Amino acid sequence: MDNFLTSDAIRTLFSQAMSAMYQQEVPQYGTLTQLVNDVNERTLENDSALRERLAAADELARLDVERHGAIRVGTQEELRTLREMFAVMGMMPVGYYDLSQAGVPVHSTAFRPITDRDLNRNPFRVFTSLLRLELIEDAALRDKARAILAARDIFTPACRALIAKHQQQGGLNAADAARFVDEALETFRWHAHTTVDSGTYHALNQQHRLIADVVCFRGCHINHLTPRTMDIDSVQTLMPTRGIEPKMLIEGPPPRRVPILLRQTSFKALEEAVHFNDGQPGTHTARFGEIEQRGAALTPKGRALYDRLLAEAGTGKDNQQHQQHLSEVFRDFPDDEQSLREQGLAWFRYRLTDKGVAQPPRPGESIDSLLAEGRLLAEPITYEDFLPVSAAGIFQSNLGDTGQARSAGNARRADFEAALGAPVLDEMALYAEIQQRSLARCGVQ
Repeated sequence: MDNFLTSDAIRTLFSQAMSAMYQQEVPQYGTLTQLVNDVNERTLENDSALRERLAAADELARLDVERHGAIRVGTQEELRTLREMFAVMGMMPVGYYDLSQAGVPVHSTAFRPITDRDLNRNPFRVFTSLLRLELIEDAALRDKARAILAARDIFTPACRALIAKHQQQGGLNAADAARFVDEALETFRWHAHTTVDSGTYHALNQQHRLIADVVCFRGCHINHLTPRTMDIDSVQTLMPTRGIEPKMLIEGPPPRRVPILLRQTSFKALEEAVHFNDGQPGTHTARFGEIEQRGAALTPKGRALYDRLLAEAGTGKDNQQHQQHLSEVFRDFPDDEQSLREQGLAWFRYRLTDKGVAQPPRPGESIDSLLAEGRLLAEPITYEDFLPVSAAGIFQSNLGDTGQARSAGNARRADFEAALGAPVLDEMALYAEIQQRSLARCGVQ
């Protein structure tokens, strides 16, 4: 029997190949990545405690590979095949995101690794959105878009064959894995030639720019990649010094002593030359570079508090004022690890100290007493998922849409899961399992 490459190894090969391709296609993304590396290096030099903590939690080694991508597809069949493709790389669909609540006609999931071990080896994730054709108001245009999408195949025959081979034999050897990565990459490659005439493109673009982006091209080109930074505010400030124009606002929570969830910003999407199939030249705006700063994963109680405060804060017009206002509103959100843990607002990973190894927990000893005695350590679990309002804000700012109207949305989770061909996993259940497993490893009942 062939020696199969692990899904972690295939995911690493794919994320590296995706990054190399995107840096070649969008050189400004390479400049952004270098800036993030410089800021991270300086941040860790100036904060030895942060460096030691990241090293102890196995976070340091993965810092420079921590990135996610985002894609958008048009049909149920495309989404289902992507699920099978990502399964080869050990990436499962986690969470349901209704972006219609912020005026974007898609709903989404995130394909990502789900175990501690796999996340530590390579946490690459792909935020994947399915176009909501029913949200196209013009019935004739909706039917035309459906016909255009039905006529394309965004996967190469070899990619489909290798997915089937993986399913049949339970893995891929090194040679097949290398071919799989090459073939899978073709799905996400940029094509400057559209599959439609200029009139169809402009009609779809007028309905919503994202609709034109999904429908009018041969593949689901990667629309952004995202390195992880330790100091997103510095990156936002320094982008113009590298010739990069940042979006106006950093999305997500304000700066904090204990970061929570996810903060994101990006450079503005490029206006790129495209060629319509009626011979007309044109331009298309879709691809950009994003940065993320990740913090603690919040429990349902913590997330409810975050969502309430975010809604209360609203959206500003100037980043400095917006962050200041957010910080004032978020004073009601505890900003120290002990309070976050004691109030049940964030998920934590536990490990024994040397003292705890020498004097293991006994039945009946509480977590609080073990922590107080220095036999147990509690560290916030890193948030591995996404925020729908922030994702929509990034999409809108890069599609030239200034409005960020929020509404109750039009969630259709059952429809999305039917298209996916599988249920999406519950992120809260995954974090709860990680926390509980860490306690079990420590012998805490």
